[in-house]
Amino acid sequence: MRLATLNIGGKAHLGWVTDRWIIDIPSLAERIWGEREQEYRTILSLSLDTLLRADGIAPLREAINALDKAVGGLDYAHVRFPDLAYDPETAPLLHPILAPSKIIAIGLNYRDHCEEQGLEPPEHPTVFAKFPSALLRPRGVIEWETSLTKQVDYEAELAVIIGRVARKVKASEAYYYVFGYTAANDVSARDLQFGDKQWVRGKSLDTFCPLGPWVVTQDEIGDPMNLGIRCLVNGEVRQESNTGNMIFDVPHLIEFLSQAFTLLPGDIILTGTPAGVGIFRDPPLLLQDGDTVTVEIEKIGALTNTCREA
Repeated sequence: MRLATLNIGGKAHLGWVTDRWIIDIPSLAERIWGEREQEYRTILSLSLDTLLRADGIAPLREAINALDKAVGGLDYAHVRFPDLAYDPETAPLLHPILAPSKIIAIGLNYRDHCEEQGLEPPEHPTVFAKFPSALLRPRGVIEWETSLTKQVDYEAELAVIIGRVARKVKASEAYYYVFGYTAANDVSARDLQFGDKQWVRGKSLDTFCPLGPWVVTQDEIGDPMNLGIRCLVNGEVRQESNTGNMIFDVPHLIEFLSQAFTLLPGDIILTGTPAGVGIFRDPPLLLQDGDTVTVEIEKIGALTNTCREA
């Protein structure tokens, strides 16, 4: 499944993502069933992270399968209900996870990113936090005040969405706890990050965690450790790599993190960025007012945002 979160009349609606359209699921369920199938309609009216917190993965699949059967195929729903189908390029998308309990980020997780800084790869994952208030929707505006920071940078990252309560998980069992994946941009105020001698403030400014465009479930991705990943600024490729180049893979990260604290459904793990970030280029090539930055991940899609100095 590929599931988006749409802003329909100020309310979060689940969106079913096809190759060409995003279908407004709650509105379609109401159109098809009317007052019938109330249980399914209730499930499909909930946000994705609300469903995950309610252990709703299996009920969600059941409800979507029932709607798929009732409509004669969700991938073709745009033919019968064109008013409920949105072009992904213009759809009113929100970040797919609205209110995670935490965003856990991993630094220095690609060997070439360590090398561009002149650092040895770490022996254990480097963990820091980004605040949920930093989340930003696809096509939203990354904003910063020049009185606060003058060194804003991009970082393309694969984001893992936790689907089940995970505590002291073994790496061999880690994928059972993953709901799916999306793209993220770990936007960073480098002068704050390096000046503070710790990373949280410089990584957690409002709008500094673009996320999306949608979540692709674990079963559809298959192996997340062989996905192309890149970042483009104004159409120029700045980062290009593969998730297989991570130092610590997704199962290792889930095992490592869950030994220390409980991972809750809807939690987000940002898995690190490859080489090519702006601050370590010669000369540095940082984000500027008016720039457009895109994170692309194979099998997921493209997350695009614009930049604005306030």
